[in-house]
Amino acid sequence: MDIELMLKEAVINAVEKLYEQTPDQKSIQFQRTRKDFDGDFTLVVFPLLRVSKKPPEQTATELGDYLKENIAQICDYNVIKGFLNLSIDKSFWISYLSNIAKDDNFGFVKNKENPKTILIEYSSPNTNKPLHLGHIRNNLLGYSVAKIIATQGDNVKKVNLVNDRGIHICKSMLAWQKWGDSITPEKSGKKGDHLVGDFYVKFDQEYKKEISKLVDAGQTEEEAKQKAPLIQEAQEMLRKWEAKDPETISLWKDMNKWVLDGFDVTYKNLGVDFDKIYFESNTYTLGKKLVEEGLEKGVLFKKEDGSVWADLTEEGLDQKILLRSDGTSVYMTQDLGTAHQRITDYNANESIYVVGNEQIYHFQVLKIVLGKLGFEWSENLHHLSYGMVELPEGKMKSREGTVVDADDLIEGMTTTAEEMSRELGKLDGFSETEKNEIVNTIGLGALKYFILKVDPKKTMTFDPKESIDFNGNTGPFVQYTYARIQSLMRKAIDKNVELPTDLNIKTKISNKELQLIKQIHNYPETLKEAAENLSPAQIANYIYDLVKEFNQFYHDHHIMSEEDKNIREFRLFLSKQVGEIIKSGMELLGINVPDRM
Repeated sequence: MDIELMLKEAVINAVEKLYEQTPDQKSIQFQRTRKDFDGDFTLVVFPLLRVSKKPPEQTATELGDYLKENIAQICDYNVIKGFLNLSIDKSFWISYLSNIAKDDNFGFVKNKENPKTILIEYSSPNTNKPLHLGHIRNNLLGYSVAKIIATQGDNVKKVNLVNDRGIHICKSMLAWQKWGDSITPEKSGKKGDHLVGDFYVKFDQEYKKEISKLVDAGQTEEEAKQKAPLIQEAQEMLRKWEAKDPETISLWKDMNKWVLDGFDVTYKNLGVDFDKIYFESNTYTLGKKLVEEGLEKGVLFKKEDGSVWADLTEEGLDQKILLRSDGTSVYMTQDLGTAHQRITDYNANESIYVVGNEQIYHFQVLKIVLGKLGFEWSENLHHLSYGMVELPEGKMKSREGTVVDADDLIEGMTTTAEEMSRELGKLDGFSETEKNEIVNTIGLGALKYFILKVDPKKTMTFDPKESIDFNGNTGPFVQYTYARIQSLMRKAIDKNVELPTDLNIKTKISNKELQLIKQIHNYPETLKEAAENLSPAQIANYIYDLVKEFNQFYHDHHIMSEEDKNIREFRLFLSKQVGEIIKSGMELLGINVPDRM
């Protein structure tokens, strides 16, 4: 039985015996005892005072006496004002460790009744440039959150909405027409997304030159931006695309394929995937019908110029346009339709959008408008808003080509991992194949861990060298600890030391070992909270705390050289379980852990 459930039942029995009343179960509130106090679980006594009719300290003491006398697992207690701190006997913790070793997916919810189907959208790139550091945070967050939610027994579907239409796509297409000289990824030797991104930057460079000339000729900057020949040509190309002009559509398909093929390589290298990919070119008209229905119902309104709007003033927002006067869609219209389509496709209970915090307003509006249109499931749309990723030298700008390219970053992380590993002698004795595999695992692990350990809501600064430090709260530190544990297991095998299937609950263990078991006991609750909060950072920081505890234990205790057989076997058993938790937690972050380092 779960220890907290057992304690709750024990307190109910204690109250019935001591005060001859059955307490409301909601009044029995347990929490983990704070680190600066003795104890494992703390009962908040105040809600029980109306039953005991006694002061909080007296009530807590009476309950403590009863529980210590009648519950074998409770070995001691102390009272701090209205809080009863209960200490659990070491034999319980040893038995607990022994039992969880038989659970292949310890901490995961199994056979959940009525599991939900939850959609999580992430990545959502534009097909006019390669993925960059900001996309990396988005992809890592989305992929990890999907895995974390799945630990709670729900069905998770990972989807991607590719923004493959619009003026920004036409800018790259037009620049290729003007300055590309029929270049292709094959001819250039470049990944397709990089090649197309070069033309997006080229467009911006030439566009700025035209604006500067028009301003020098006496136009205002705003006028120049609208009248520059390049932007007008790009707008004309967009009109041709919407009119399905064969030549424009053919070029669009070719360049989109270049980019999408390039994205697939990056996704594979990053270790993320999707169950379904939606394309804006297929979904951008879906919302028009919903808007027209909303107009008929009177929940939307039309202005004199024919444009359709939602009035959100009662919700504390403004008016939001949903259809332009010429009947064309805006981004919000598309998102209305796509949300409806995905609910239809998957019969989903919830949808989570992993999108930067600059889109908070957009998703507030999306949720409200869907509600106005009569879709009750709109209440189950959630925006996982995350902060931007900056570099030590400042922000990135796509148009100016100053972003950190995802492919370059992944390659650079591997190179840095190799350099640091060689300096520290961590690659000695490995074959070239093994070295390549190890440095790739370290480099990618360092990148993922450094990004995911930060609360998603916070803006973060990414420092590649700091992320590959083998000390501190980093991926390599965690990976090295796992490799150390696997080395210990190999030594045990070499010396024919077999781990027991069940531990002797009378084995004498130290406070550090006890603390490690208690840390392991926190893992299921950590998974639950991380899923509720959509926060991989909670997993990362839990693992770091566990790893710190283990390394202190490893430093202070003999393991293979311990003479007492029971203690030696217990320490090996404990080490193995710590390794299993590290591996499990890191997998939820999308990070591999090497057996050797």
